[in-house]
Amino acid sequence: MTVHPSLQTYADAWTQSIESIAELVKPLAEGEWNRRTPCPGWSVRDIVSHIIGMECEQLGDPRPIHTLPRDLYHVRNDHQRYTEMQVDVRRHHTAPEMTAELEYTLIRRMRQLRNESRDPETMVRAPLGAEQTLELSLRMRAFDVWVHEQDLRTTLGQPGNLDSPGAVVVRDTLLAGLAKVVAKDAGAPHDSAVVFDVHGPLEFLRTVRVDGEGRGSVDGAPSLGPVVTLAMDWETYYRLACGRVRAQAVEDRIKAEGDQDLAAEILRHFAVTP
Repeated sequence: MTVHPSLQTYADAWTQSIESIAELVKPLAEGEWNRRTPCPGWSVRDIVSHIIGMECEQLGDPRPIHTLPRDLYHVRNDHQRYTEMQVDVRRHHTAPEMTAELEYTLIRRMRQLRNESRDPETMVRAPLGAEQTLELSLRMRAFDVWVHEQDLRTTLGQPGNLDSPGAVVVRDTLLAGLAKVVAKDAGAPHDSAVVFDVHGPLEFLRTVRVDGEGRGSVDGAPSLGPVVTLAMDWETYYRLACGRVRAQAVEDRIKAEGDQDLAAEILRHFAVTP
């Protein structure tokens, strides 16, 4: 690829994850496309439909004209209604139709990325008629496809790529929301620190420090006297932060030391994706 250097990391991560998705779904029998995934309300077909739809929007294709059913329990806000449109319009597509459209969409998107010459700060199309920078757009696509790759791997029993370039993009994106989770949502005390010790394929230690005015910040230095220390594996961390699982369901994989009430509040507010 010949994209701008600041976009290359996201382009590479996106490419690996989306090619992995194509490989995962290509051999699936018709019935397997209906299997339920950890993504609330979505089947294997729905996840692939979502990916196709979002990449088509990046290509500038018009959105489908389609009326959503009223009984989709997982669709609760405008953002979800916007996203669901590309999914519901493909709900009756066959397995060959799905794989063919995915393959064609990938060819088009990869060609677009190879020829990408715009500045990373160029404003491009975003959901709900908004705009965002090209750099943010590609970062969010890398984030999205890696998380959905993991949804599919969980459903199909084919674990992998937990330490891939996409995983690093997801880690950094999730960490950007961690200060708000601890300082604002969970209400950690002023002048305190909360440590997250994550092990497994992607290891990291981060400290959220809450200052005297209640503002949170994240750094990589350990704290000598944290009010809470939360230790868990990377897979549990991303699943919690992406709303794929609640803390009660994976409590055996989480070790909480210190203020147990605050730890519970942090875990209750841990999901940062819409």
